[in-house]
Amino acid sequence: MKTIFALMLVALCGSDGLPNVQADEPVKKTDVAKPQVAAKPKPKFQYQSAGIEIPAATADEPKVAAFGPETILAARQYLDDGANYWVREKNCVACHSTGVYMAERPALTSLLGKPSEEVLAQFIKSIPAAVGEPVVRDGAKYYGASIQIIWRSSGLAAWDKHVTGTLSEHTDKALRQTLLCLADEGFVMTFPQVEIPYITTDFELTVQAARAIATAPGWLASVKDEDSLDRITRMKSYLSKHEPVSDYEHALKLQLAALLPDVVSPAQRAASIAMLWRQQLPDGGWSTRRMSDLMKWHVKMDPKVVEMIQSEPDAANPGSDPYMTAFAIVLLREAGIPAADERLQKGIVWLKQNQRVSGRWWMKSLFRDTYHYSTYISTAQALRALALCGEIPKLAN
Repeated sequence: MKTIFALMLVALCGSDGLPNVQADEPVKKTDVAKPQVAAKPKPKFQYQSAGIEIPAATADEPKVAAFGPETILAARQYLDDGANYWVREKNCVACHSTGVYMAERPALTSLLGKPSEEVLAQFIKSIPAAVGEPVVRDGAKYYGASIQIIWRSSGLAAWDKHVTGTLSEHTDKALRQTLLCLADEGFVMTFPQVEIPYITTDFELTVQAARAIATAPGWLASVKDEDSLDRITRMKSYLSKHEPVSDYEHALKLQLAALLPDVVSPAQRAASIAMLWRQQLPDGGWSTRRMSDLMKWHVKMDPKVVEMIQSEPDAANPGSDPYMTAFAIVLLREAGIPAADERLQKGIVWLKQNQRVSGRWWMKSLFRDTYHYSTYISTAQALRALALCGEIPKLAN
């Protein structure tokens, strides 16, 4: 079982942890003869490949003097280079890099130009012949490749919607594979290892699946076979009946309301909007860590992740971060809140003031203190939020 779990981690490209070394722990007499295990040095680059050298993401990277066209283009370059690196060096679909790139970057095509064809080609090429056989975990069917399958279909659906405007055969195949990953109860069971914000609960992953099927142009209306229709019905039923376990899941209910309006009641939609306004901090931003009780981010929290998050200097009073600030703005704009709303404008100002000179929006990882892919996720969300508020001019070549 341990071997299988390790292979699954490698398959999902999430094995960037460091050894649990207590450097300041007193050495006992009985341990004197034992060799000391040195901590691995932190990486010099976040992404490095031929023609791509993106320095490691760090908290001390200077902020931009002023947000504008040059810093926007730097952010675009960062996203494009990070995704191209991933397909060249890792060759897999990762929710924290190519997954979020393909889910968010196509929507910016009219403003920032076409996304990477290289990444699209890898997504198409990587569509498996079958989803594989499930295993039973906690009484429900679990498909080991479900996260990659869902993020692949979401990215291909976004490409079809925003780049070509036409449903493709490969997207149709990917979406049908997404439906095959459903447990009998209508949800997609998530990966055993937590990686906030994109590997958390079964509900979160099922919302990602719903986003894929709702985004692809004309796909839902084109589905006629009984098996697929039954799976869609079961998915909608699960999403509608699920009671959120955290404010983050309440936020996902609002995302659902924009994707599949019939799944979320007007009362639930209004409650989610009110929750987001309550969660906004005085500086205008939002905090990911405030969106859930720590132990409710995943059905089984990794002790290392818990220890890392609890040891943060601001653990008792988490501050604003770019991911949740951007995601909240996206959700509120999709819910019809005008960009001119004073509260949204405070969030926009926060984002503009916190971009880094490389184009990124720094965010410390809530998984491992190494590559900080939350920075990549945050940058994709920030550009999306800014675009929805009219803050991104047309810069396409």
